[in-house]
Amino acid sequence: MKRLRQVLVSAAAVGTVLSGLAQAQAQAPAGNGLSARAQEVAKGTRPDQIAFRALYKEMVETDTSITTGSCTLLADEIEAHLREAGYGDAQITRYAVPDHPKEGGLVVVLPGSSKTLKPILLLGHLDVVVAKRSDWTRDPYTLIEEGGYFYGRGTSDMKAMDATWVDLMMRWKKAGYTPKRTVKLAMTCGEETSWAFNGANWLAQNRRDLIDAEFALNEGGGGRTDGHGHVIQQSLHVGEKFAVNFQMVATNPGGHSSIPVRDNAIYEVAEAALKIKDYEFPLMLTDTTKAYFGKLGAARSDAMGAAMRNIASAPIGSPESKAAEAVLNTDRSFHSMLRTTCVVTLVDGGHANNALPQHAGANINCRVFPGVSVESVQDKLKEIIADPKMTLTVEKLRGPVAKAPPLTPQILGPVEKQMAVYFPGVPLVPTMSTGATDGIFLEAVGIPSYGPPGGFGDPDGGGVHGLNERRSSASVYVGRDFLQDLVKDYASH
Repeated sequence: MKRLRQVLVSAAAVGTVLSGLAQAQAQAPAGNGLSARAQEVAKGTRPDQIAFRALYKEMVETDTSITTGSCTLLADEIEAHLREAGYGDAQITRYAVPDHPKEGGLVVVLPGSSKTLKPILLLGHLDVVVAKRSDWTRDPYTLIEEGGYFYGRGTSDMKAMDATWVDLMMRWKKAGYTPKRTVKLAMTCGEETSWAFNGANWLAQNRRDLIDAEFALNEGGGGRTDGHGHVIQQSLHVGEKFAVNFQMVATNPGGHSSIPVRDNAIYEVAEAALKIKDYEFPLMLTDTTKAYFGKLGAARSDAMGAAMRNIASAPIGSPESKAAEAVLNTDRSFHSMLRTTCVVTLVDGGHANNALPQHAGANINCRVFPGVSVESVQDKLKEIIADPKMTLTVEKLRGPVAKAPPLTPQILGPVEKQMAVYFPGVPLVPTMSTGATDGIFLEAVGIPSYGPPGGFGDPDGGGVHGLNERRSSASVYVGRDFLQDLVKDYASH
C-alpha cells in the first residue's frame, strides 16, 4: 500500500510538472502574435467550433439591413436556439415597437448563484449596413470562406461577436453551468441607422431594470494585424466620442441668373464650409487616450512613437506637447482621437439652372470629445462661420453626451490575464473610439460599457461598412475562445 502511495505521489508530481510545462507552452508565442494555444484554436476543427460556425453562418445569412432585412427575424431564430438550449419564458424577453416591427430584439438572462454581485451585460446589435449584390464580388448575404477569411455583410461588424455571445449563453445553459454573477444578453437593432428604432436606447430608457448590470461588454475593442496575419496590437475600448449633426442654411431672394450678384446663398455656404475645413478644435486628452499613446509609443522607436510618449506626458500647450501634436496630426486616426472634429458631409442648394439660388444648405457632422457639450460646439461653429444671416441648428443628435467609463483593475485585470494566454507579448492599449457604439446609451443610465479585445482585423478595415466585408477565420475562432474565457472570469468573481 505504501509502495502504491509512492507511485501515486510520483505520478501526481510528474503530472504537475507536465501540466505546468503544457501551460507554459500554451502561453509561449508561436508566431503571428498568437500563443501555441491560440494557434491551435485558430484551426477551427473542434466539434464545438463547427457547431459555432453553423450559428455564425445562419446569422450572417439572415439579412438584417434596414432596407431589405429584419432584425426581428434573426431574433426569432436566436430565440429558437435559446429555447432549445433550455431557456424558458422567465429568462427570455422579446421587445419591439408597433411602428418598427422589423427592428425588434431580445434579452436573455442566465441567473447566477450570488445574491450580492451585480450582473454582467453582453450587448450586441443585430443590424448591418446595407449591402448591394451588384456592388460586391460575392453575395453579401452568403457566408463564403475563402483564403483564410469569412466574407459577408456583418462577418466583422458585428455578427462574430453576436454569435459568440449567443453560443456562450447556449453552451453554459446546456452544460448546467451556473456562474456567480448573473449574465444577461441584449440583442438589439438600430445601431447602424440614426433614424431607426434603437433597441439599446429603448431598453436603457424603458427597461433599465431588465438590463441592469455592473458593466457591459460591447463592440469597439479588438486587435490589429500588420496586414500579413501578424497581430501587432490589441485594444480595450474605453469610452467614445458622440455624434451630432448640424444643419447650416443660407437663404436669399434669388433672381435671374443673367444678372448675378455677389450675395449668393451657395457662395455663403461654400465660404462657411471652407472656414470649417480650416478650423482645428483644440487638443484634448483623457486618462484613456493618455494611456493609449503612452503604451503604444513605448512599443515604437520611430518619430511617431516619440510623439506618442510626449503627448502622454507633456503638459498641454507646452512646446513638447505642440511638437508631438504636429507629428500625430499627420495620422488621420490619431488626429481625430485628440479633439472634437467637424466636417461637411452633405450639401444642397438652388432650384433651377437659370436662377440665382434662394436656398442652400449643408450638413455638418461632428464627432464630439467626451465631456464637451453640444451647445459649446454649436457656439464655436457660429463663431467660425461669422455670418449672422446663416442659421445653424441641431439636425440630429445620435445619443446623449459621451461619458468616459472608468478603467479599473477589476476590468483590466481579467483582460490582461487572457492576453497572456492568447497574445503573449502583444501590447494591450486602452482606446477611445472616434466612432460610435450603443454603449453610449448604457453609460448615460449608469452602466459602464467596454469593448474587450480578442478578435483582430487588417489595417485596411476589412471592408467594414463598405464592399466585400471580411473577417479572418483565425480571428473569429480565437476571438470566440478569448471572449468566452474572459466572460467566465468576470462572472466567477
